[in-house]
Amino acid sequence: MAEPLTEQPADWTEPGAHPVAPGVHRIPLPLPVASLHAVNVYVIEEPDGLVVVDSGWAMPDSRKALAGALRLLGHRLEDVAQFLVTHAHWDHYSQALALRAEFGGRVRIGRGERPSIEAFDVRRGLHPRQAELLRRCGAADLADEIARLGVNAEERDIPHTMPDAWLDDGERVELTRRSLDVFATPGHTRGHIVLRDAAAGLLFAGDHVLPHISPSIGLETEPEPKPLRSYLASLRLVRDMPDTLLLPAHGQVTPSVHTRVDELLRHHEERLDVAAGHVRAGRSTAYEVAAAMSWTRRRRKLGDLDVFSRMLAVLEIDAHLDVLTDQGVLVAHETDGVRSYALA
Repeated sequence: MAEPLTEQPADWTEPGAHPVAPGVHRIPLPLPVASLHAVNVYVIEEPDGLVVVDSGWAMPDSRKALAGALRLLGHRLEDVAQFLVTHAHWDHYSQALALRAEFGGRVRIGRGERPSIEAFDVRRGLHPRQAELLRRCGAADLADEIARLGVNAEERDIPHTMPDAWLDDGERVELTRRSLDVFATPGHTRGHIVLRDAAAGLLFAGDHVLPHISPSIGLETEPEPKPLRSYLASLRLVRDMPDTLLLPAHGQVTPSVHTRVDELLRHHEERLDVAAGHVRAGRSTAYEVAAAMSWTRRRRKLGDLDVFSRMLAVLEIDAHLDVLTDQGVLVAHETDGVRSYALA
């Protein structure tokens, strides 16, 4: 385990450029999503220009915050030579595209994100595949709500074009002062990657390992068929590496990746047990199981959540039921487009 270079502020969203290792600073940027508060980007100072891991949401407040934090380090936005992006969600990818259009610089992202980047079309709505999946989960009314969600002007104009190059699993990004190993960690998205600086003991974890919340699974334009199976395998992949400092996209820098991965694995084991118990009690669809469970740390009911959170909850349970089916605990069958589960 490693400790950050300096003590981090108690409020991880506090603006500024916070050092976490020699030549590496964490910069929290604002988001238009109240539940996430902010996103961390990490600036790596290199002789040939700055390397930035993730980029923030392409909006004026985020651009201003990034420019202000870079000024504290004696740099400007145009000093960014390249962005290395962990996945294609807007709070990680879109500002890199906007700044590339303005100043140049290179943008790279995991190759597995290509299907979702190519398929994104704002005219189809924000979550067209999720609406389809919700119907399969027995949540037709919720699917209709998701399908009706409008796209505001800010979302309609957000950059979502192709990167300059892809990052491949097993690749080593050679910088002047450090090397970053690329590991594919599908689950949160199918093309999510993490970057590991073995010599410095750092893991740039994106949304794969977060210190306070469990990441959503498979929320993307083209989700893979078994996102939770992939996510759990990706957690074990990271757990098998030597422990390092956790540099997450949301939340405080923490000294041990292993500690948090163990917590996340236990969390999902518990949710699998609870989901199986509800099927044993007679619930048969992902929607019925999700409605019987509690959500968030406040243990709220499904119906008390906003429509976006309800979508995430039902699809998460659908992924858990898929894993239980793979494990032989449950069997699944589909009737009229709705998938039902029973004990094996």
